[in-house]
Amino acid sequence: MRRSSDYSLKEAIQEFLNTYRLDEKLDERKVIESWGAVMGKMVSNHTKDIYIRNKTLYVKVDSAALRSELSYAREKIRDVINKEAGTEVITNVVIR
Repeated sequence: MRRSSDYSLKEAIQEFLNTYRLDEKLDERKVIESWGAVMGKMVSNHTKDIYIRNKTLYVKVDSAALRSELSYAREKIRDVINKEAGTEVITNVVIR
């Protein structure tokens, strides 16, 4: 018989993450870590900096041609990254 105060480990961790608002930061970290796998090796090699602030993904690349190509595909990048994360982690993409 299960008491009302009994939690599975998964439930306890999820409640902890929700209580301290760490679930959003964890999702953001997953997005940053999966950038290379999602975008491919060539884009990953030219990416110099990547971070998320206020649901906006900022990506700095060292190639003007790549920057131009990625700028045209911002909506697609956003959709692919959110699909990979399983939730809406980012709403906008800025390529620098």
